[in-house]
Amino acid sequence: MRVLVVEAEELLADMIAAGLRRAAIAVDIVHDGRAAPTALRLGAYDVLVLDHDLPGLPGDEICRQMAEQGLPTRVLMLTAPRTARARVEDPGPGADDRLTKPFVHEELLARVLALGRRARPALPQIIERAGVTVDTARRLAVRDGRPLALSRTEFGVLEVLLRAQGAVVSGDELIEEVWEEHTTYRTNAVRVALGKLRAKLGDPPVIETVPDAGYRLGDGAGTGGEAEVGGASEAGVGPGAV
Repeated sequence: MRVLVVEAEELLADMIAAGLRRAAIAVDIVHDGRAAPTALRLGAYDVLVLDHDLPGLPGDEICRQMAEQGLPTRVLMLTAPRTARARVEDPGPGADDRLTKPFVHEELLARVLALGRRARPALPQIIERAGVTVDTARRLAVRDGRPLALSRTEFGVLEVLLRAQGAVVSGDELIEEVWEEHTTYRTNAVRVALGKLRAKLGDPPVIETVPDAGYRLGDGAGTGGEAEVGGASEAGVGPGAV
């Protein structure tokens, strides 16, 4: 799941992002409302955590623009403290849910997860291929009954490859699905993550490199699992890809 946090208070935005990342959710942050529409168009986010009272462009206007563009992103609006009556009113124009400040992180996480499920078609909780199994709800991964201690990024890459069920996934697609927007990403980000994931999966190799195309989770026969392709554009990840 990918979430965009648009919150004027930097400390609060960082706290929200940190909590969501602990739940293995990819999070990007914007502090000014004027930057939000561009980020939403480019980021393919499942959920937008949106401060109602933003500098530059208010939350209601951002929702209006999203509706005009037909963006599927679900919106959790964060609002200032109000009366008890206001707390039970509709979330507001264009918002799917509303949370009044101050709030506890567990409540925000529950609402983000609920909105995320509505943003995407229902997917199976447990995915298996070539002896590799992931439980997406419990964030567990095993190979042939052996638990795998994976980082958030490694788990995300494995989940995307498993969902593809043998189809090729490009480096650009992996970046889009798993990584957060960050200026320090370089063309070797996918290679590094896949190298660590392959090491943890062990033998026989199951992740195959498809030259000039990307990666796929094979059948476990061990062919091509560790193959590397020279050049900066390997697996569709070129200088401009990230």
